[in-house]
Amino acid sequence: MTTTELTAPRTGAKGTPDGRGTGRRRVLGAGKQLHAGPVTYVVLTVFALVSLAPLVWTAVAASRNNERLAQTPPPLWFGGNLFKNLQAAWDQAGLGTAMVNSTIVAGTITVGTVVFSTLAGFAFAKLRFRFSGLLLLLTIGTMMIPPQLAVVPLYLWMSDLGWSNQLQTVILPTLVSAFGTFFMRQYLLQALPTELIEAARVDGASSLRVVWHVVFPAARPAMAVLGLLTFVMAWNDFLWPIIALNQQNPTVQVALNSLGTGYVPDQAVIMAGALLGTLPLLIAFLLFGKQIVGGIMQGAIKG
Repeated sequence: MTTTELTAPRTGAKGTPDGRGTGRRRVLGAGKQLHAGPVTYVVLTVFALVSLAPLVWTAVAASRNNERLAQTPPPLWFGGNLFKNLQAAWDQAGLGTAMVNSTIVAGTITVGTVVFSTLAGFAFAKLRFRFSGLLLLLTIGTMMIPPQLAVVPLYLWMSDLGWSNQLQTVILPTLVSAFGTFFMRQYLLQALPTELIEAARVDGASSLRVVWHVVFPAARPAMAVLGLLTFVMAWNDFLWPIIALNQQNPTVQVALNSLGTGYVPDQAVIMAGALLGTLPLLIAFLLFGKQIVGGIMQGAIKG
């Protein structure tokens, strides 16, 4: 081999050294930030306005009176009775106690569902035990059963325990979610490498330490999403709380039910109560929405 052969660069298919020029251009092109066009902004703006329309209409109706809401066409802008109707809804429904109860119920259900679903999802995804496939099939099968079928036996069970009209009656049946278990199982299958668990075992980590230092950090993005979905569902739950609780110890949805009573229900006050019941969800999303979306993107990049 001559000196020229040793020093001359090899050419690839496109005539570039080692054929790497094209690959480099592809990498640089892939690293550029994508920019949305005007059509994208228009479509997103339309979807945002359509999504916000029910909330805006609720606020508009809450700021009017019952007589104006009954007229045609309905009002399209805010009136001057918003704070008056909010105060009336707060007093008539007893929303102070209801807000505290809903916070306790939704918070406890969210924490329990996220923790237990993550543990169960990890077991189904990464642990090997007998009848795991059958147990997973049974867990998913419970999602096919209408919740209305469980109301009567569940109510009798809670009555036998002496928990009627108590918050644990609403909390206990929903501490574990079949959907949450399946959701976390599917996420951990891809996001948690088996080699990482085996390395922790080799280092002498116990099962509890593996869960705390390996599983939970890897599952954090999915846990945030599941926590937000669970909190919203628990806060808005109406069927079981209206059966298990009374107006002396209500959640928000049970308390709002009392606003619709009477010969002529005051629609403006009902809308004001619905607005008050929605505000905690909006505040929670404004405070933690950025972290949740950031967690989702972080999990997607790592995945």
